[in-house]
Amino acid sequence: MTSPVVIGALVLVLAAVGFGLYWFQPWKLWADQTVSEAVPPAAPSTAPADPSADPSAKPTRPAGPQTLATGTLISHEHSTTGTVSVVRLADGSRILRIENLDTSNGPDLKVWVTDAPVREGKAGWHVFDDGAYLSLGDLKGNKGDQNYELPKEFDLNTYTSVSIWCDRFDVSFGAATLKAV
Repeated sequence: MTSPVVIGALVLVLAAVGFGLYWFQPWKLWADQTVSEAVPPAAPSTAPADPSADPSAKPTRPAGPQTLATGTLISHEHSTTGTVSVVRLADGSRILRIENLDTSNGPDLKVWVTDAPVREGKAGWHVFDDGAYLSLGDLKGNKGDQNYELPKEFDLNTYTSVSIWCDRFDVSFGAATLKAV
């Protein structure tokens, strides 16, 4: 048991196990993270505080969020369900909203908008990093409702799909085609 070969082999096995745990992070398969973000509220009304101050002023309604595109997530590497939408907020900014997301947790998960077509099955697992894509950041949670700010360069004519992308293994957990409303 104390021979240098046995000790060397044990050190190598422990290093391989440590690396495997770091790389695959298997505990995430049993650790769900739920997010419950609301759609950002509408802008405040631009109507005067006292309508009698200006009788000709018509009260205005707050400009509410407007849905520009929607899609339904399909499963790729992992079972994934939920919906996505591109929403224009009252201030003109846009967000990607993911609702009722249910997917596996995993290492290094990102939210991407891409120009790749969404394909069913294994044919769709690896296509999203082949062309243009914008990373919206880390997936906030593998369950629930969440918002991601879209950058100014986001163009709905170019970026036609969304992927829950595992950057560690270059594979899509699930994806949706964005269809203009």
